[in-house]
Amino acid sequence: MPSLWVDADACPKVAREIIVRAAERTATPTTFVANHQVPLPPSKWVKGLAVSHGFDAADDEIVTRLRDGDLLITSDLPLAMTAIERGAAVMTTRGEALDANNIRARVQMRDFMETLRSSGEHTGGPKGYSDTDRREFANALDRWLAKNA
Repeated sequence: MPSLWVDADACPKVAREIIVRAAERTATPTTFVANHQVPLPPSKWVKGLAVSHGFDAADDEIVTRLRDGDLLITSDLPLAMTAIERGAAVMTTRGEALDANNIRARVQMRDFMETLRSSGEHTGGPKGYSDTDRREFANALDRWLAKNA
């Protein structure tokens, strides 16, 4: 059975709640990994893993534990690319599937935007997490679990 791995450092609370409910409903082992303790309800299927504070410590821990066929939930594109290379499925908290066909272009765009920002250009940040994002994520997660869990 595949496991769910959540890059919890930047996971919106509403997405975390969706993940917990889905894990409980489908009896899917789920681990939230962060460099701090993530508040989670008591559960047989859901656990938190707090790693040491350090650059990419949570990402490194996730990569070490990921298995082929697991699902990683993250918006961290370099982490997503590494997970895809290791055979994991990847989804953002907005329900977007990241895979070998789209990850390189997404990483290149991220790097381009980072270059613009470092040159003083104001590019704005990500849009807020909307009800549509919540619904798209919940539906995409349910579809993945129905197919893979």
